[in-house]
Amino acid sequence: MSATEHGFQTEVTKLLNLLANSLYSNKEVFLRELISNASDAIDKLHFLSLTNPDLVKDDPNFKIRIRADKENHTLTISDNGLGMTLEEANQHLGTIAKSGTEDFLKHMTGDAQKDSQLIGQFGVGFYSSFIVSDKVTVLSRSASAKSDDEGVMWESAGEGTYTSGNVPRSQRGTDIILHIKESESEFLDSWRLRQAITKYSDHISVPVELYEEKYEAPKEGEDDKEVKDAAPKFEYVQVNDAKALWTRSPKEIKPEEYNEFYKHLSSDYQDPLTYAHNKVEGELEYTSLLYIPRQAPWDLFNRDNKHGLKLFVHRVFIMDEAEQFMPNYLRFVKGLVDTNALPLNVSRELLQESAVTRKLKKALTKRVLTMLDKLSKTDDYKVFWSQFGNVLKEGPVEDYSNRDAVLKLLRFASTTDNSSEMHVSLEDYVKRMPEKQKNIYYLTADSYEAALNSPYLEQLKQKGIEVLLMWERVDEWLMGNVNEFDGKKFIPVTASDLELGELQDAEEQKKQEEAQTEYKDVVERFKQALGDKVQDVRVSARLIDSPSCVVAENGARMTAQMRRLLEASGQKLPDERYILEINPSHALVVKANAEQDAGRFASWAELIFQQALLADQGTLKDPAAFVKVMDSLLLG
Repeated sequence: MSATEHGFQTEVTKLLNLLANSLYSNKEVFLRELISNASDAIDKLHFLSLTNPDLVKDDPNFKIRIRADKENHTLTISDNGLGMTLEEANQHLGTIAKSGTEDFLKHMTGDAQKDSQLIGQFGVGFYSSFIVSDKVTVLSRSASAKSDDEGVMWESAGEGTYTSGNVPRSQRGTDIILHIKESESEFLDSWRLRQAITKYSDHISVPVELYEEKYEAPKEGEDDKEVKDAAPKFEYVQVNDAKALWTRSPKEIKPEEYNEFYKHLSSDYQDPLTYAHNKVEGELEYTSLLYIPRQAPWDLFNRDNKHGLKLFVHRVFIMDEAEQFMPNYLRFVKGLVDTNALPLNVSRELLQESAVTRKLKKALTKRVLTMLDKLSKTDDYKVFWSQFGNVLKEGPVEDYSNRDAVLKLLRFASTTDNSSEMHVSLEDYVKRMPEKQKNIYYLTADSYEAALNSPYLEQLKQKGIEVLLMWERVDEWLMGNVNEFDGKKFIPVTASDLELGELQDAEEQKKQEEAQTEYKDVVERFKQALGDKVQDVRVSARLIDSPSCVVAENGARMTAQMRRLLEASGQKLPDERYILEINPSHALVVKANAEQDAGRFASWAELIFQQALLADQGTLKDPAAFVKVMDSLLLG
């Protein structure tokens, strides 16, 4: 063999040091990861063999084998799956998978038990080998190899370099040979390996065989001593059930089995929040096993990364992360779908265009929404919302057919309590509405504190009208694309017309009309002083304690948060002109109106206008000019 020495990626070296020296608990995680990798390699080859049977004709029976050699202190995990070329070995074993070590390190908790379980979630499962071994040798041959000379050897002691090259190898698949550390000799014991395999890999649909000593009862004429003195005999024994869990009846499956299967699918270390296992028969036959995780994956908001279900056809693995079966706003859902409605030779391109996939997507989406509806009636929904609420908010805009169902699942903070906890549903809000209230009122702001203390709430608070408070980036986009819920229109409290209707009695309306007449001159002075800076000036009916606020006609305005977001993306936006509402009974407005000097009144008008902008947006375009005006008025 002609071997070449290579240096690991810098990040890989950091990871190897971490795995070797920092993760001391739950060391058996390495076996889970290597068996899962072997299972994936077999699944991929199985899929390819559907259209190219020659790939497996020499060895059609898939299996994973595990063999401990106490004499040489090695543990070998073998599979007859897809295998690797030399280029693939250097790429997959010499560099970090797409997840990246940097993100892995960011998510470290300091709890060795939990940290060790992050290995699979971040695509670094192979490197867990170095938890128990001081050297790893990989022998492989790709199923597409044309000759025995295309075998591959890859080897590393995990100290910054690895060697690799071509070697003769007759069989396809991969052998991972772990040179076990003296301190980890327990993983050379058959009972210890059997325990770990049963715990983590019983649900894998390919046989997992362990090389064990074969016990034979004494034959006729032999005594126990003769049997014990005889050389031990070994054979491969299947130790996992190897029956696809989703093909079994739900009545036969224990919750612990569902939870372990979820961990195998997702590489998550926690149990899921809930799951649903369903078999549907009729025009469209399929089985689905769907899970709602307890914790959001690190890449949930990275749209470049794929998210989706595993697809099986007649229990044959077809593809990973099949995005066609779940809308994007449900990308956190884990699980699989197995259907006989697709041909076994289905291609990825055909899958995208298939009418069957559209039907399956519709059915699976409704299944997930039903799961979430049930979950929403439990305390676990708070956990779900804290992790996935912002993603679910994409649903009412992206999925019009299920808009009402998704809206019912959304949760918000509101003015009914002094808490930023989002636990108020739209159904709760509607049930609490006064009889005469016809609309749902909401406020989007930069933060919970800014929303709670907003001057726009003063009149509504006085009337006892509940307002939904929102401050996440997605909220403004959401509310800009939904108009109503349960026949009740959404009204932003920043709208020029709050459409209070019957909530305003005749006396209130009369007072408001009188105020418009009484303070007509004040309004006119502000208009002249501010000129084109404002669209209009009006006497406010919504302000109680604040001197002013800015509103837009029918609420058609963009919050400062959204404006900053769009500008940061390179979009040039025109300056907005607001309607300035003033509270003529407020001491500041009274003081301004008492000013006879036109120049000083203009400064007061500017100050009051800028204050309204500051309260609304949390920032000003020219804060220095604002300070200068304020200073001139303070110094008199």
